[in-house]
Amino acid sequence: MDIICSFRMDATLVANTFIDEYMAAASGEYVKVYLYLLRHQQEAVNIEQIADALNHTESDVKRALAYWEKLGALQKEAVGQENPEQTGNKGQQAAAKEQQEAAVPLAGSLTAPVKRTPYSQEQVNRLAEDEDFTQLLYIAQKYMNKVFTPRECEVFAYLYDGLHMPAELLEYLVEHCVQGGHTSIRYIETVGLNWHERGLRTVEMARSYASGFTKDSFAVMRCFGLTDRKPGDSEKQMIEKWFSAYGFSREVVLEACNRTLEATHSPSFRYADKILSEWKKAGVRTVRDVALLDEKRQEKKSNRATKKAVNQFHNFEQRSTDYDAMMLDQVKSWIGQG
Repeated sequence: MDIICSFRMDATLVANTFIDEYMAAASGEYVKVYLYLLRHQQEAVNIEQIADALNHTESDVKRALAYWEKLGALQKEAVGQENPEQTGNKGQQAAAKEQQEAAVPLAGSLTAPVKRTPYSQEQVNRLAEDEDFTQLLYIAQKYMNKVFTPRECEVFAYLYDGLHMPAELLEYLVEHCVQGGHTSIRYIETVGLNWHERGLRTVEMARSYASGFTKDSFAVMRCFGLTDRKPGDSEKQMIEKWFSAYGFSREVVLEACNRTLEATHSPSFRYADKILSEWKKAGVRTVRDVALLDEKRQEKKSNRATKKAVNQFHNFEQRSTDYDAMMLDQVKSWIGQG
């Protein structure tokens, strides 16, 4: 008799590193794509299949793939490439390449996000005589309002000594994370590694880069489906104007962004800026004000339509003939003739 374990099941394992360090910062759509690829990593899947399975657009899937590739959590895998010498002319090669790219699973093979090199306690102790490093730890502990564990000291030692990130930059890193409400050493470590990979070597460079990732700007970029990049200079200026100069709440700004997508079917900062500028002139402060403004506009539109219909009725040429006078004159003529 065969014995079947009722608890046996197919399962997909997700690395703890992905959950601890990468999942929180990613949008739900991006996480879905990652998990789908993890589930089908031994299969040949393409963008169209992923989009159909997750009820995403193909553009959504492409953005998600680009996002995970940039973080190092996803690698493309070249499959079934032909030898160029075996193909015909350039047109045939281009067609073959196009067909290949459409069929090859861009998911490739999933890899765990890159982790830092472990730093030994001996290496950390060696830095005790480094005045800049000890001052860095003191300032960081003050910012985070805690006494560091050996693990936390190890992280800062690696960023400072292993990656040669300046103490001033790491101080700003802690300040930036804490002000954003993030005091986890995992979060600080992840941001630090990201800055290093992006070549940010000074406080000015980091401040310029980080300014594009405020909570408000991230909310706007996410609403527009642009979480794979930070806002450009002109986009950043408009976002700052909406929140700072206009004083709009995030709810009002996102309402304008949603209306932009409904009207244009694509992210347009200029279109959203036009909406918000009109709302500012109209004295809008809340989403309720937006609803009232919509009601007033609809009422005016209805009144104009009614007035136009009435005017069209009165514009008919009115007959000025006095039928009673005509009948009286005719009767008089009959009497005279009689």
